[in-house]
Formats: sequence, structure tokens, C-alpha cells
Amino acid sequence: MHNRGLGGWMAKRRMKSPDKTALIFDDASISYRSLADDADRMAAVLFDRGVQKGDRVAFLGENCPEFLVTLFGSAILGAVFVPVNTRLAPPEIAHVLSDSGARVLVHDPSASKTVESLELGVDHLLQTGADGLGALLSETQAGHVDLDVALEDPAVIMYTSGTTGRAKGAVLTHGNLTWMAMNCVIDYDVVSTDVALMISPLFHAASLGMGALPAILKGATIVLEKGFDPERALRLIAEHRVTMLSGVPTTYQLLADHDLWSATDLSTLRKLTCGGSPVPTRIMNAYEERGLSFSQGYGMTEASPGATSLSPAMSRTKQGSVGLGHFFTDVRIVDANGAVAARGTVGEIEVMGPNVFAGYHNLPEATTAAFSDDGWLRSGDMGYLDDDGYLFISDRLKDMIISGGENIYPAEPENLINDIDGVTAVAVIGVLDDRWGEVPWAILTVSDGATVTLEDVRAQLDGKLARYKIPKNVIVVDELPRTASGKIRKTELRTRYAR
Repeated sequence: MHNRGLGGWMAKRRMKSPDKTALIFDDASISYRSLADDADRMAAVLFDRGVQKGDRVAFLGENCPEFLVTLFGSAILGAVFVPVNTRLAPPEIAHVLSDSGARVLVHDPSASKTVESLELGVDHLLQTGADGLGALLSETQAGHVDLDVALEDPAVIMYTSGTTGRAKGAVLTHGNLTWMAMNCVIDYDVVSTDVALMISPLFHAASLGMGALPAILKGATIVLEKGFDPERALRLIAEHRVTMLSGVPTTYQLLADHDLWSATDLSTLRKLTCGGSPVPTRIMNAYEERGLSFSQGYGMTEASPGATSLSPAMSRTKQGSVGLGHFFTDVRIVDANGAVAARGTVGEIEVMGPNVFAGYHNLPEATTAAFSDDGWLRSGDMGYLDDDGYLFISDRLKDMIISGGENIYPAEPENLINDIDGVTAVAVIGVLDDRWGEVPWAILTVSDGATVTLEDVRAQLDGKLARYKIPKNVIVVDELPRTASGKIRKTELRTRYAR
């Protein structure tokens, strides 16, 4: 086979497990043969619209089979798939499409108004659904083409919020995603008999790279949900005998707090993975009472995205840790000079492995800055390794906020808040929240006589940023704490307000 990347996966699954259920969606079962045939048809649809190797194909929509059909159809041609976060505001969506240079946008009907309101610059729009993409696929003859695609070729451009206020496109190769899937198969013991409930959006690197792709690689079954509803999720776990579940702490809290929790049969669950932030002790206790424990981890989009994993067996012994490097991935700590730090010493976390990305799309300087002189990915996060090599996160060098599993870089809201009349300075910090883990707050100084309220901030950001990035509270202070060089001391603000 000439296609060594994701484009060859469906053809091999069709040969190895044609009648096995690949997806369960809206109570309908889709076999691997059917999924592979649709991926071939999608490749033909894209080819008929001029898509060639290296061209970008974007997808804007909730979880659905068409997401995976578009991903694998693009991969068959060697085209690059660009998943778009549906929670982004229209200007942010426009930036992703423009920056990536997408030639085709596949979107679901719920995004039609957004798509129509923007000047996107794409050559072709395809809408999902029976009357749109479904009709096109049914009219297209299935037939697999085997083109030259190498593991080093780009497969996906995944946009991640930028520290300077503009999202950057992380280029993930076929090899990056393949090795990430292999890491998960080994460290999470994924097997073909697994049934994975997918309730997190596939446009997130973790859901795609560590959820869907490892399951497909092994020929497991995915119960694919458009979104997360705790009551429905609990019913599906019992109905489909789910063995695997991934989410963020908020996901697991909402499940455990639901009235159906105690009555739901969870006996088949054996693999719970949680990322985004540490699992609170209260949630761990609730699951351990049901005989369940978590695999936790740490990562970033640029690592496809997993860097470390903490096995359930060590969740108490090493509580607070994010675990060891994945099987094919190494983690180290370096000091301010780039030298490897001693165990127990806090420094910057760096990552090395075949799952580490190729670089940022059209941003050579940012790509160079993302790596150390000897080729390790610089995370920008601070941490230390204990004597056993387990990683503990100490602080976020980039001041990133993680709210309900979504990354928020304060520079984005700060840049817009600074444009409000009367604002003289602003710092956005993460404040602990029982439901979302963290939520953003804005700490402001204003000019004499000026009044700036939460409503003013919301009005300024509404429609320009995703709603989860908009501060949930505004505090006006006389002055912001600063270093001798004039930089705002966010650590002091977090100490004052975030706990």
C-alpha cells in the first residue's frame, strides 16, 4: 500500500473487520465496511472539486459520522484536514479558515447562518445531512485509490489558542497521529472488543488523537454522541455495555451528581481517562465507591496531544501527578539555561517523541521558538519530576486557563478589553470553579471618573470570542501589581482572587 498514513486505515479495517460495528450514532450502527466505503466516496467527492495532496479541507460541526468520513476521505488524497471548534465566534472561525487556506468547508446545518455571514474564501461548501453530503455520497461510486502519502506528510492542522491573541495552526503529521494512537493502545490497553463512548468533541486534539483514532486503529466500536448530556450518557453506558470513557473533571462530576448515577449499571466500564486538570478528590472518591479509577495525563495540541499518563493503579500513590511519559514519548525538566534539571527541581517541561508536531502552519519563527536547540518541544509549563520519574505540574508559564477542558489564553480577552473606553490596564486570570475547574475573571484599572462593568466587558467580547473565554466577573482595582520591569504579576493576582 502506497498510503502509509491515515488514508490507508479504512481500507485495512474493511479487510480485517468489515462487519464489525465501527460507529453507533443516533441509535444506528455503521460497520467498518460502510465507513470505509463512505471515506472512499468522500475522497472522490473532494477530488471532483479539485482537492489534491496538500490542500486543506475544513470541517465545522458537532460529532457525527461525516466528521470521520471527511477526515479519512481527505487522508486518502493526502489532503490536510482542518477541524474547526464550533464554540468559536464567527471572526475566530474566519481566521482559522483563512489562515489554513482551506479550499473546502464541510459544515453541519446548525452552522449555516454562521457560514453565510462570513466571507470565507473557500472554493466549495458542503453541508452534511441526507439532502447534502449524504446525497452526494450515495450518488458517488465507491472505489479505493491508493496514493503516495508518507508518515511525514501533514494530516491535520489543529488550531490552538495563541499566547499573543491569535490562534496558531499546529501541523500534525500522519506519523504524529499514528504514534499517538499507538501510545494510547499500549498505555490504556485499548483492544478490539472495547466500546468507547465519545461525548467530547472530536475537534479537540485529545478526543481525536487519544479517543477516536486509537479505537479505530484497534477495530473497536465508538458510540458517537453529538454532545454531552449526563442522563443520556449514563443510559448509553448501560445500554451499549461501554468499556471506555474519556472526559474532563467537569464531565465526571456531572455524571456522579446525576440522579441516575447510583442506579446505572457501570460494571462494564474499565477505562476512564481524564485530562485538562487534576481530578478532584471528591470525584475520585465517588468513582472509587463504584469500583472505578482514572487514568490521568498531561499534554498539549503540539504533542498530538498526549505527553504523559498516570495509570489508575497509581492514582492514589502518586495523587497530584500527571504520570510518566507515554510509551514512545519522553519528558524532561530544564532550567532557565536549558540544562537538564535535577529530580525534584522545578523547571520548564519539555517533550520529545514521534507524536510531537511538525510546527506551526506558516509561522516559521513561532515554530523555531517552540523547540529547544536540541529538538525538544518547549511546553511553556513549569513542573518537576520526582525520584520515580513522575511529572508534577507546578505552574503555567503561559498563564493558560483551563475551563471545562477548553484552553483559554488570557491575551485573547485582554487584547479586546484594552479597547474599552476607560480601561487603562487589564489582567485576566483563572479562578477556581466547582463546575468548570476554572473560569476567567478580569482585573482592571480604569481612568479617573470612568466606570467599566461586567456588562461592558461582555458587550465588547460578545461575538468576537467564544463564550467560554469571556470573563465571568470583573474587578476594578486602584492598581495592578507589577514587577520592576512593569510586567503584571499574575501570580499575586491568582493568590489574591483565585483561591
